[in-house]
Amino acid sequence: MNREGLITLSNHCMNTLCRRIPSRSVGSPGNRQATGFFLEEVSSRGFETEAATFNVLDWHDGGASLKIGSEHYEVLVSPYSLGCSVSANLAAAGNLTELENTDLQGKIILLHGEIAREQLMPKNFVFYNPEEHKKIVSALERSGVLAIICATGRNAALAGGVYPFPLIEDGDFNIPSVYMTEEEGKKILSHLGEKVYIESYSERIPGIASNIIARKGSGFSERMVITAHIDAKKGTPGALDNATGVTILLLLAELLRDYSGNKLVELVALNGEDYYSAPGQMNYIKANQNLFDTILLNINIDGAGYLDGDSAFSFFTLPDEILQAARTVFSRYSGLCEGPEWYQGDHSIFIQQGRPAIAFTSRWFLDNMESQTITHTPEDNLSIVDSGKLAEIAEAIRQLIDDLN
Repeated sequence: MNREGLITLSNHCMNTLCRRIPSRSVGSPGNRQATGFFLEEVSSRGFETEAATFNVLDWHDGGASLKIGSEHYEVLVSPYSLGCSVSANLAAAGNLTELENTDLQGKIILLHGEIAREQLMPKNFVFYNPEEHKKIVSALERSGVLAIICATGRNAALAGGVYPFPLIEDGDFNIPSVYMTEEEGKKILSHLGEKVYIESYSERIPGIASNIIARKGSGFSERMVITAHIDAKKGTPGALDNATGVTILLLLAELLRDYSGNKLVELVALNGEDYYSAPGQMNYIKANQNLFDTILLNINIDGAGYLDGDSAFSFFTLPDEILQAARTVFSRYSGLCEGPEWYQGDHSIFIQQGRPAIAFTSRWFLDNMESQTITHTPEDNLSIVDSGKLAEIAEAIRQLIDDLN
């Protein structure tokens, strides 16, 4: 298929994932619709497919309210929190020392300042979990606190572009919590010791989700695994994060329609990169726990196709032969440039298992990772995507596959 045909296919896939499907959050009906769409598209192009299914939690946000005396304050429900209707005296902690040394039994606590600067890693998240975060979560669970109010600012690197960001996003953490802006947090600090009333309509809903794995070629002993996460946060179309990555996988499926190389190609739509427990990633690791040494190369795509600037590729521990081949191939494409290493994506799974990887994203994201205000918001929509860039990345990866064969 030529570039024009790939762009047409790209537009179809992006429109389906971002407009026709209302939400791709893990466990939701839209998420299952998205994986079903991916499965149908790759199957129709001659790939053998596998749907690896696992149990997850979907979540319904019914809103929340916070009242002190006659004053109402704007709060949001922490994702995957338990709901509550609770009244108690207000306490506060701005750092771990204050948290550990404050009597919180039967109280509601406001977390603000230093302790609320970055999103807490979920308690059972295995890929990255700083000791400081573990201590905060443990202290809260021991404290006897009835509910938590989190006053947060911006942290694009860990929480995307949302403001305020949810300090706690963890379906395994069972103290009800809500969050608010730093400005609102400063207002309620003056009410320490007073009665606070919180009502939160939050519901956890048992569900299922799947990774979709599509295979073509011969020889399982040398696999090229190309990945993109198919899930998105609630409340965002998830165009760059990461419908563009999934679309590039589907463009590759078209370009590989007649592939018969001696290395197995796997196109993997992983399900859970934007979810508190990364269930699809954990499922894939478990299924491949004794098979990672058969992976010749991982190529992961996340955040590609931004309207402005080049598409960036980054290399991670590539053997010289693959490194030389990749640089030679990618140099033929004017819209591609080499970027620095970054680890906030599913390629980290493979790097941690000792496998070489290439990550594709937008150069704009690499340059603005700490300050962008797009991902995880309604602004991450089709208006900021250039489908021509998706086609170019797919063509470059297809050419690399040929060269490595």
